Amino acid sequence: MASYFDSTTLILVFCLIVGLATGNFVQDFDITWGDGRGKILNNGDLLTLSLDQSLGSGFQSKNMYLFGKIDMQLKLVPGNSAGTVTAYYLRSQGDAWDEIDFEFLGNLTGDPYTLHTNVYTQGKGDREQQFHLWFDPTADFHTYSILWNPQGIVFSVDGTPIREFKNLEAIGVPFPKNQPMRLESSLWNADDWATRGGLIKTDWSNAPFTASYRNFNANACVFTNGKSSCGSIGMGWLTQELDSASQGKLRWVQNNFMIYNYCNDSKRFPQGFPKECSAN
Repeated sequence: MASYFDSTTLILVFCLIVGLATGNFVQDFDITWGDGRGKILNNGDLLTLSLDQSLGSGFQSKNMYLFGKIDMQLKLVPGNSAGTVTAYYLRSQGDAWDEIDFEFLGNLTGDPYTLHTNVYTQGKGDREQQFHLWFDPTADFHTYSILWNPQGIVFSVDGTPIREFKNLEAIGVPFPKNQPMRLESSLWNADDWATRGGLIKTDWSNAPFTASYRNFNANACVFTNGKSSCGSIGMGWLTQELDSASQGKLRWVQNNFMIYNYCNDSKRFPQGFPKECSAN
């Protein structure tokens, strides 16, 4: 397993794998902020976050992961959600953190959410891709997944890949592989930028705003007591890459539903695009 880490990483490896069974929010998560606005319901099968004019709310996983396949079903804030952001992401600790982001930017009733994605390595992001979804994410629960392994990162929605960020360290592109991350989520007010660059403000007459979560699953390597492991039994995701059918679905999403790609923003990168743009 040493090949997964560079020579400066002092990590002892042992097997500790989260199984395939759906998690329980009481066992797997802590409500971290919100003064009661985050709730675990239905004997741990449902979690809700709420936002009002005073405060939002958030939670994080009790476990830290170093590579994994993470699934969660979300039902987003319905109606006029303009100004709100529901963030769902993996993040490490410290100033030079790694992060893998889903952020759902609310909108006026009838207008689509913007699904914002980003990848941070050592505290540096600026790798945004944004999408409109092909369904109403407020009408029902949908599965949002992060596959993170030594080969790359794949963002998926209901099993359909929408974005791939490959490990391109061989050409000098930093890749998050050494820092364990917790799964976190939060619901908060960002009407200074979230909806049409801040032109549309939060309508607090619609508060409280609520997002719901269920069917969490982590088939992942757990980092605990300074140790982590990526075994082999039942861990096909550890070497998984997109096959030709999945690549076709990825192209379909990006051709039809992508609304922003940093790799096409020449005004932002007048001296040339980041290396991964041509390689990916």
